Amino acid sequence: MASHFANDLPPHLLMWQRVREYAVPPSMIETATARRAAGDWAGACAAARVDADLDLRAVRDRHGTELTTRLRADLRRLAPDLLRWHMPRIAPAGRLRPGLTISLARYGGYGDAPSVQLVVRTPPARADAGQRMSLTLWEGSGDGTCGHHPHPHPDRRFRLDLHRHLWDRTRSGELARRCGPPDQDSPWAKASWAAEAELLLRTEGRPRGAFSVRLGARGRAVLELVAPDDSHVPTFRPLPYDLPPQQVAALPVLPEAATRLLPDLELLRAGLITVGRLHPLVAEALTAVGSPARGPAPAGSAPEPHDPHRVRCRGETHRIALRDGILTAIDHHPAELRREELLVALGGPALPCLRAIDAVHRNPEALPAVRERLGHGDVIGALAVVEGLLGPAAMLRDGPLRQELESAAARRVDHGLFRAGLVAVHPAATARRPRLDRHTPAALRRKRGSRPRPRTGLL
Repeated sequence: MASHFANDLPPHLLMWQRVREYAVPPSMIETATARRAAGDWAGACAAARVDADLDLRAVRDRHGTELTTRLRADLRRLAPDLLRWHMPRIAPAGRLRPGLTISLARYGGYGDAPSVQLVVRTPPARADAGQRMSLTLWEGSGDGTCGHHPHPHPDRRFRLDLHRHLWDRTRSGELARRCGPPDQDSPWAKASWAAEAELLLRTEGRPRGAFSVRLGARGRAVLELVAPDDSHVPTFRPLPYDLPPQQVAALPVLPEAATRLLPDLELLRAGLITVGRLHPLVAEALTAVGSPARGPAPAGSAPEPHDPHRVRCRGETHRIALRDGILTAIDHHPAELRREELLVALGGPALPCLRAIDAVHRNPEALPAVRERLGHGDVIGALAVVEGLLGPAAMLRDGPLRQELESAAARRVDHGLFRAGLVAVHPAATARRPRLDRHTPAALRRKRGSRPRPRTGLL
């Protein structure tokens, strides 16, 4: 792709392009699909890095056979790889939005008890190594099964119980109808807001009324769903009067999945992806109504996996390639390489071939791809890139590549501590704030005493 064209693209499209390339690798989709086809929903969740915190026997003892039957049916219809494909993400890296509890399905409560919900949770940012998710049952405000999660209650803005086509394999065909009009250029799916708002208000027990739409980080629109009577298609309009902020906050919120256009449609129009690189269920739904792709996706310029490196050494062009599981200079005799390595250990100059091998070990050209895969939790894919570059028998040397792998391993320990409930709060939350006294600088006293100061004070 030309650089000037890439610079003209919106940043969120470039983010989604990286997400589609690294966040849900084809190996994950293939394994999860095979296990799901065999009826192993727990194995499909494990393949998609989703921890199933569910005990169906305990659910049956607590809520009865009917609810357990419905829950088991939803688990068998769940495509965890498709759920990961459509999960909310944050810029600029495109990681999973941290600290979310998203409702997937609701089951009616008994008597005055609230409805039980099947939810998926994302860990907080401090424990997001591996980009894992957890599947569990939320049983109401008194549910203490995940007390160490920062936001255990289902989020009103991010909910998928009204958009089962984003995780239910039997409903994925609805994607083409609900993802937005194929000829729309705006990222906001305003043409479908009325139908989605009608579904939202009907779920809330309101046939008509006001609702709110989040427009970015700070914007919010208050709209009203209206229709002359039940025989007419409802439309929305801005609310003709202002509401107090407390009432606006209490209005039903249009889910994020219904607010924006499907990112895959924008990527297809911009030529940043082809239908063949989409999730199979997404590709099947979009091609059923005609793909809006405009031109092929950009081809990568990476060399073939076994293409040797070319190095100018002693006036000749030498090759560096994998031999016996190790990256080596194949145009030098092994005895000569051992003598040169000994000379380097004694402080002598290294051959250009050895310098090139050392550079590949410490800071290879594929480091950005390894970093992206590690950031999205694809450790197997990252190690496959490293082994294809250095060989499975290579010993990593100090440098950026080793630092990235060690950092990923250390952050996975943090995730394990969070999952075990051993670190219930962020470490910074227990830090003590400095006391204000006569030795405190005047600038700090003014900042701490000012009314518009930020919510997080100086530590």
